[in-house]
Amino acid sequence: MATKITTTYASEIESTARLEPRFFYNQNLLKKSFDKYGFEELNSFTTLKSGSTPEHYEEMKNKDDFYFIKSADVKRYNLNFSTISFVSKDTHNARKKFKVIPNDVLLSNTGKYLGFACLIPEKINEATTNQNIIRIRFKEKAETRFTPFFILSFLNSLFGQIEIESLLTLTGQKYLNMEKFREFKIPKIEEKSIKEISEKTKKIIENEMKSLSILEQAQAIFYQKSGIDFSKIQKEKTFSVNLSDFAEYDLWTPAFSYPLYVNTLKAIQKKWQTIPLSEIATVKKGNEVGSDNYNKYLDKKDSDIPFIRTSDLVNYEVDQFPDFYIPEEIYQELMQDVKAGDVLFTKDGKIGMSAMITKNDKAIIASGMVRLRLKAEAKKYNLSSEYLFIVLSLKETGLYPAIRRTVVASTIPHLREERLKEFEIPILDKTSMDEITKLVKEAFELKDEKKKLIKEVREEIDSYFDI
Repeated sequence: MATKITTTYASEIESTARLEPRFFYNQNLLKKSFDKYGFEELNSFTTLKSGSTPEHYEEMKNKDDFYFIKSADVKRYNLNFSTISFVSKDTHNARKKFKVIPNDVLLSNTGKYLGFACLIPEKINEATTNQNIIRIRFKEKAETRFTPFFILSFLNSLFGQIEIESLLTLTGQKYLNMEKFREFKIPKIEEKSIKEISEKTKKIIENEMKSLSILEQAQAIFYQKSGIDFSKIQKEKTFSVNLSDFAEYDLWTPAFSYPLYVNTLKAIQKKWQTIPLSEIATVKKGNEVGSDNYNKYLDKKDSDIPFIRTSDLVNYEVDQFPDFYIPEEIYQELMQDVKAGDVLFTKDGKIGMSAMITKNDKAIIASGMVRLRLKAEAKKYNLSSEYLFIVLSLKETGLYPAIRRTVVASTIPHLREERLKEFEIPILDKTSMDEITKLVKEAFELKDEKKKLIKEVREEIDSYFDI
């Protein structure tokens, strides 16, 4: 990597109270870029607002509940629907001044996800946010060349992240003050590029939402074709277990014998053949590489590889922009052999999450998850990676078996690989399995195209600047 040099004055160091070479180098980069292209300040064509935290819950309780968006739900470009929370209709209506609507851009302004930006899709008519998110909304009669889609991609670009970093308040935890952010500058690059980037970014959002809709269809087909009404399986609050059952299974936890989980499996096996996961797939655990090797986004080299932890599984895929990146030499040493079509399943931390690897993914997976790859034996059951993914994405066939076999070591929940291999995979009729496979393939092709578009957009924006 080439050495970067800049010059600053003692008076500037005193006035900013910053003694970081990168800060002054980036200040110089920003000034040169704005002098070259000109700029518009964000407050000239948008309004900004932050929310607050009301009483909320992790799962939808009523059909008329509304989304409550936390900073942890804001990923780059898209919302993370795996972690999003809910509020009641009454709570939402009492918070109308905090509402967000389609095409609002959301920016996390503190904590782990500081600087992450996403856009509210058309699917969400209204939602509200917490105080750690800045809502960016275009004024009704704004006279500007920019669009919400361009602003989204600019904020997530390397240049945009450098500008965000330059505005941070460093009192304990890093924080982006909303008043400072009002003066955030958008370089006036070529209008043709702004239009192209806007169109591609719109396609990015559309692809993500369409892919999630298709995956919901595939899950619905599994439920429908299984012919089982899982809602009728009772959730008993008290139960007893024979001592012989404990001895047979060698897992002395209440969850393993909880009737809801046990009876769900019995209901499936009453109608369908099931196959142990160990018979049809190999299970390989990821690696822990040590925090000394972690690089954050603004510190990473171009050759660094995304390091995927359990928190980096977003909407059934690996995040293109995880918390940390790892030097490529470690990637080569580990030889994890993660490739398109592999299924991931989390076994530590937030256990029971699933994802699939796409063609545009190149990543190192952490020790908190396993990579599942079908064996040749899977063919005789007409099993595909896509079908296995759907089975593991459902609570009755993925989460429940995981909870049953999870143990707590000290304070950390853990699912051993040997226990995971015991999962029973239902084998539906061939027509249904083929239909599910086709839909899942279509969904992940859209996700893969989305990742390719994101790469193109970021490269186009950053090509304008001497980064």
